[in-house]
Amino acid sequence: MDFQTIRLDIDAGVAWLTLARPEVKNALNVQMRAEIPAAIRIAQENARVLVMTGAGDSFCSGQDLGDGAAALDIERVLRDEYTPMLRAIFECPIPTIAAVNGAAAGAGANLALAADVVIASERAVFLQAFTRIGLIPDAGGTYWLPRQVGFAKAMGAALFAEPITAQQAETWGMIWEAVADDAFADHVAKRARHLADGPTVAYSHVKTALRQSYSNDLEAQLSLEAQLQGLCGQTRDFSEGVVAFLEKRKPSYEGR
Repeated sequence: MDFQTIRLDIDAGVAWLTLARPEVKNALNVQMRAEIPAAIRIAQENARVLVMTGAGDSFCSGQDLGDGAAALDIERVLRDEYTPMLRAIFECPIPTIAAVNGAAAGAGANLALAADVVIASERAVFLQAFTRIGLIPDAGGTYWLPRQVGFAKAMGAALFAEPITAQQAETWGMIWEAVADDAFADHVAKRARHLADGPTVAYSHVKTALRQSYSNDLEAQLSLEAQLQGLCGQTRDFSEGVVAFLEKRKPSYEGR
């Protein structure tokens, strides 16, 4: 498939999805919002991990404010365009990494937070910029922020709309890690390689178990753990992992 606003490259089990509108700091327009879920569908069928990043020196500046159509009916755009895009990221069965290489603002920040793991360059900043233009956080911001950083910090980030550095985001628990700029690209590649070489089925069930824990009581969660662990125990990867452990060698997982 030919894409106009993103790039999709798949190599050795790793899908690299690059937001490719650097002239507007990779702002989200209607075409990009349609192309991202299409690319994710291709990635999940042909790769074992998905990495999202931005072209140039920014990750994503959020909604393209030059896209006048979006301002006419914000509710429709969020329901019909943002929701499918965010669900595609959140529900992707393979592990997803947001490699935040620069500023992630507004919907761009929350696009990153939709991923399973966020790795940020130390030069990156996260900005819930919405109140600066009289709006509330959207694109999942009111869902992910309080779950990741707690109510007090989520409220402050939303109300004051101040930049949050990568180091702050790591300390708060908003992201997995902040990495020195000069080591960022290699570090992300190594993280992606680790997941691509890992037990894909187990990773998918990890995502299910952790997410459902927010709505389950203890009994329901223990039951879910047993069910999902039973499925993992039937995989070739589990057998390989046990044998490799006993033979004191690195396992060779096949994702099944």
